[in-house]
Amino acid sequence: MTESKKLEMPFWLKLNLTIKEASAYSNIGINKIEELLKQPKCDFVLYVGNKKLVKRKEFEQYISKSLEI
Repeated sequence: MTESKKLEMPFWLKLNLTIKEASAYSNIGINKIEELLKQPKCDFVLYVGNKKLVKRKEFEQYISKSLEI
């Protein structure tokens, strides 16, 4: 078993998700998530250098409070 296989964990246990993971987790399209992350007051975006990650708990709260995305 490779090192990367040992470190994999389910989406719902991760603190931060990639855009692809967030899309698969929420059933919201990648383009829509990228659009949401570009909003100035987006509280679930985390920048790691040039990479954008999605803060899972904040993203879940945003979805649960939203009637329409």
